[in-house]
Amino acid sequence: MDIASLVGIVLGVAMFLVGVISNAGPSGLKAMWDTASVIITIGGSISGTLGSYKLPDFLNGLKAIKLFFKSTVQDPAEVITHIIELANTARKEGLLALEEAANGIEDDFLKKGIMLVVDGTDPELVRGILDTDLSCVEARHKKCIGVWEKWAELGPAWGMIGTLIGLILMLGSLDDMAAIGPNMAVALVTTLYGSLIANWLCNPIASKLSANNAVEMQIKEITVEGILSIQAGENPRVIEEKLKSFLAPSQRAGASEGGEE
Repeated sequence: MDIASLVGIVLGVAMFLVGVISNAGPSGLKAMWDTASVIITIGGSISGTLGSYKLPDFLNGLKAIKLFFKSTVQDPAEVITHIIELANTARKEGLLALEEAANGIEDDFLKKGIMLVVDGTDPELVRGILDTDLSCVEARHKKCIGVWEKWAELGPAWGMIGTLIGLILMLGSLDDMAAIGPNMAVALVTTLYGSLIANWLCNPIASKLSANNAVEMQIKEITVEGILSIQAGENPRVIEEKLKSFLAPSQRAGASEGGEE
């Protein structure tokens, strides 16, 4: 569980409630609700997002919300440490010894690369296969991220549409001057909903998914370089220093295992 994501969502709700209640009391929450506004803003923005994507891509994007609350499963420093261990095995026992070591690898991407090396695949072909895999994974991620970015874009737009509808209906019945204030408030609620959709929900989710994607792509790039370095027979210490260059200085200590000569 990613505590930051959970706290961010809950804290956003808390700040909204405190802001409303501190100004208008508990009764102010009632003024924040309007069924027609919910239908127009949420329903309209979802329909616009759906129309922008194929149904499977749209559904996969919505399912990605579970990743918003999920911590990154891999640490780049740990991946480097694992690769160095494999490099030491290959240096001591040969590349064929990696076939047995691959049985304990949980990362499918790393396992695929190691098996390609064990099978004697040409290094350029190994890079080509892994880079293609990496590109396809990133493309799938970007589709999921795009769904939330599009919803964030359309939420405020549909909120404004709802406000315009409310204003049109209000201006069409100016006979009752006392009703202008309440009708204006209802009209503005849709703009509020659109802003909440974008800034409380969709933009944070899109940003977190983008951050997770960046970490995963970094790990896969480290993996590709590590596998090719092992295949080339480079010294584990050299491989370690090469792969640690992908990390920020504060992360490099966790990847220091010390390759053997």
